Amino acid sequence: MEYIGYFTSILIGVALGLIGGGGSILTVPVLVYLFAIEPVIATAYSLFIVGLTSAVGTVGYFKKGLVNIKTAIVFGIPSIIAVFTTRALIVPAIPKEVFSIGEFIVTKNLLMMLLFAVIMIAASYSMIKKDKKIITEKSEEQEFNYPLILIEGAIVGVITGLVGAGGGFLIIPALVVLSKLPMKEAVGTSLVIIAAKSLIGFFGESGENGINWQFLLTISTFAIVGIFIGTALSKKINGDKLKPAFGWFVLVMGIYIITKELFLK
Repeated sequence: MEYIGYFTSILIGVALGLIGGGGSILTVPVLVYLFAIEPVIATAYSLFIVGLTSAVGTVGYFKKGLVNIKTAIVFGIPSIIAVFTTRALIVPAIPKEVFSIGEFIVTKNLLMMLLFAVIMIAASYSMIKKDKKIITEKSEEQEFNYPLILIEGAIVGVITGLVGAGGGFLIIPALVVLSKLPMKEAVGTSLVIIAAKSLIGFFGESGENGINWQFLLTISTFAIVGIFIGTALSKKINGDKLKPAFGWFVLVMGIYIITKELFLK
């Protein structure tokens, strides 16, 4: 299974390079089901892998001038504070047995996987749906809806901290609607935000779980190789056309996780 896991790690990078936001959402299932990593630890590892691969992915956008630093700071600060707080305080505070209904016990690991499955289903919807509104690539005069940006940033930070997902499917629409960014600039800016909050969130870990750095860096390396492959393919393949198909796959995986965790154990 490990070899399949390494190969899938490359595919995670390919997906991120091809379709951008949402491409790395399969990281936690790969760690849990192919490498037998406990869900809580997997969400921490996912933060590092998603953060590092997103940081590599930003390089091309910086070169093309498609990163809005001011927006990244305004949106990123509440998100970073939220994800750091979540990993340092909230996740360690969740008991190993959250609650029980008769003989059915909801453990911390089960809760994490169910939360992640719900996030996957939500992300799949954003990938599958067709935008009714055509988004222009022309820059509008930028204005910030600060209250909504702060709330959205904090919500995305908490989600990232809990389940280890980058949250690009939430960040990109928010940047387009709330900050008036063109789509390509929103994608580049979102990668900067995801990289910063994921890596800082990872280092906000309570330290109760030992980190296997060799394993973590190996998986990250495979994913980064995948990003370069995905970026090269994106010049020949329209990633937007692939996104709905990837969305359906993510939807199926989300339903599978719920089914497996609740009924097949």
